[in-house]
Amino acid sequence: MESLKVHNSLKPGPPVPFRPMVPGNVSWYVCGPTVYDKSHLGHARNYVASDIIRRIMMHYFGFKVKYVMNMTDVDDKIIIKARRQRLLELEKRKTHNETELRSLGLTAFRAYASGNLALLAADTSELDEFNYAERRDAAYGRVLAGGTLSGEGKPSDAEAKIRMHIGNMDAAADALRKNAIFPGLDEVLLPYLDSLYKETVDTSDQTMFTDLTKSMEALFLEDMDNLNVLRPDVITRVTEYMPQIAKFVEQVVDKGFAYEAEGSVYFDIAAFEAGGNTYARLRPESRNDKSLQEEGEGSLSKNLGGKRGAGDFALWKRSKAGEPYWPSKWGDGRPGWHIECSVMASDVLGSRMDVHSGGIDLAFPHHDNELAQSEAYFCEHGKGEHTWVNYFLHMGHLSISGSKMSKSLKNFQTIADALATTYTARSMRIVFLMGKWNDGVEISPDMRTQADNWESTMSNFFTNTKSWLSEAGITNGVESLSIGDAKSTGGLIAELEQAKKEMEAALTNSFDTPKAMLVLLKLVNAANVYVKDNRDFDLGQVEAAARWITQMVGIFGLDSNAQPPYDGIGWASSIAADVDPGQAVQPCIDVLDNIRNEVSSLAISSDALSRLLAQDPLADFKAIAETGTRDMERLALPHIRVVSQIRDELRRIVPSQSPETKKAILALTDRIRDTDLTNLGVYLDDRPDNQPSLIKFIPAEQLVRAREEKAEREREKAAKKEEARRAREKAEQEAREKARVPPEELFKKDERYGAWDATGMPTKLKDGSDVPKSQLKSLKKLWDKQKKAHEELKAKGGL
Repeated sequence: MESLKVHNSLKPGPPVPFRPMVPGNVSWYVCGPTVYDKSHLGHARNYVASDIIRRIMMHYFGFKVKYVMNMTDVDDKIIIKARRQRLLELEKRKTHNETELRSLGLTAFRAYASGNLALLAADTSELDEFNYAERRDAAYGRVLAGGTLSGEGKPSDAEAKIRMHIGNMDAAADALRKNAIFPGLDEVLLPYLDSLYKETVDTSDQTMFTDLTKSMEALFLEDMDNLNVLRPDVITRVTEYMPQIAKFVEQVVDKGFAYEAEGSVYFDIAAFEAGGNTYARLRPESRNDKSLQEEGEGSLSKNLGGKRGAGDFALWKRSKAGEPYWPSKWGDGRPGWHIECSVMASDVLGSRMDVHSGGIDLAFPHHDNELAQSEAYFCEHGKGEHTWVNYFLHMGHLSISGSKMSKSLKNFQTIADALATTYTARSMRIVFLMGKWNDGVEISPDMRTQADNWESTMSNFFTNTKSWLSEAGITNGVESLSIGDAKSTGGLIAELEQAKKEMEAALTNSFDTPKAMLVLLKLVNAANVYVKDNRDFDLGQVEAAARWITQMVGIFGLDSNAQPPYDGIGWASSIAADVDPGQAVQPCIDVLDNIRNEVSSLAISSDALSRLLAQDPLADFKAIAETGTRDMERLALPHIRVVSQIRDELRRIVPSQSPETKKAILALTDRIRDTDLTNLGVYLDDRPDNQPSLIKFIPAEQLVRAREEKAEREREKAAKKEEARRAREKAEQEAREKARVPPEELFKKDERYGAWDATGMPTKLKDGSDVPKSQLKSLKKLWDKQKKAHEELKAKGGL
């Protein structure tokens, strides 16, 4: 096998060889979420991409991976959200009259505009819900129309933030107009109440924070389970590490790389670099970016003073009134954002680790500051720089309309909502697999179509292969027609061996999953061509390709029901652990019993049919169940096979039956295929020349959806046909009514004319002048046409 190479953010450029410290073992720390809100598709992109790499490391390359993730459960965002929610709850409990409520809402409305929408902030004293829209459009019309503030370039995070604030203001203005302060003005009231009362909140009771973080952590883990993301081997939480964090900071101070100022402790970048160390190794170009530095410090750190250098960052923050706190030698405080990961990762993995990962937005300042403080903690003077992380893997952003998906920008779709409305766990993972893990991704309709087509191609191949094997009497278990070591050098096996080489080349090249997905698609297309071009194709070769493809999609995490070593074929159909196999197949038994009764009531004379009706698949089912399999397709097959055989025999004998019996048989065979088996997730592929139907297991919801879509198309077709019929009848009726008028009376009611001859043709216009000759020619044609229609109607007795 080729040696694995990875893109390492510590060494920009092409992939570098991956050599873990302990051969065969990988220590890995991943920055987990800040659990203050529901997880969104941006989180899915990050953690699914990490999961794919982790699975490939373990199940393709054979590494033993120790995977550690933190949960940030104390942070400025958590503090602010929990505190504001508490203050809003308290405000809602107060007794307000209507005037007081409006005054509160309007003041908060103006304060929000002043603090967040600079172009409205010039004069907010007169701003209200009635003039807001006009002022908004004048100030931010370009942004609202999809443009930028400057009128140049493409929208970015700045415009996304403005749209978010405008959305909050829109909702607030609407609530003010309706006098619906709660909950309509919540988003503008939250920061306003916080500005008034934040220092009054009793934070000795930390349940307001832990209730929020525990609930959000549970939702995050549920989302990851639903996305088939493997659970971390170790989960750490900041609040469980406070004593260790304080001790860690003490040691950095003792080594001369940090200092205390006004109750807070800051990392001393100048001292760190003077000691021969490198700061901002990941993003040196960003080290003086004030906006990123401020974002890294958090919004609650703006008034903490005493820093020696502009880029120095907090290791320990003095807690102000209204903030949670823990004891330290510098007084009550809380950890800086970056220190938490250094302490927890080092506690579990030691002074060095193989891999550290996270979203690309964390590279600076979070990861650069992690590196600096950790290397300062572990460094030994005179021995050079300490290496804390060997490989930094940064996952690319998921973006929407040019801006990153972010909870703070409120431009996100939650994972739960996406899985309920737009994606399955598999389809979302396929989309991410089609992009490189370290590249940004913006999901487009074309990308979704490409992903859906890829999934359909794989599913159809798996379904067909299993159907052929089932027809050949081979189950989807360990039994196999496989040609073993694939000694054959031609046909599909040659394509399979080439695919394996290309797959290895893709995955060793920094987990190039887009190339890997193309390799699988290419092999399936080759298999389909092989089957099409060879009437008597070698099923063993097809099976060998299907088993390898199944293994690879399993490694990529595309089958939540499958487990390593992924030695089955296709998507696994496992029943729940607490479900008895007999209970699981009971719907199949019920369908077979109902069909037997209905066929028996038809009193058809057929020895073959009688034998099939008497056939009992129970023994075959028990033999399969005794193997311990949880594969629903294997368990259901004995009963489904008998149903299919009965239906095939009914279709074979139908031509020889009486008209009445023939009608009943056709209705029954259609219902078996379109209703009974569809509801069980079974599709019967009817074949010509009295060949037995091919049994295909397809998810019931997919078959039902297809059936409903077909029925809807038929309803639409019937509706259009009926509409056309009605339009035709209406036109015919109108023509008959018009034909009832004698030609002599055709122009008599036309006010344009004033005189007519004996045949009813106009001779004078209303003003007494003669009808122009050019007009008379056209009128005569109409008169002749009316005469013909009138005489035809008269001949048919319609008058």
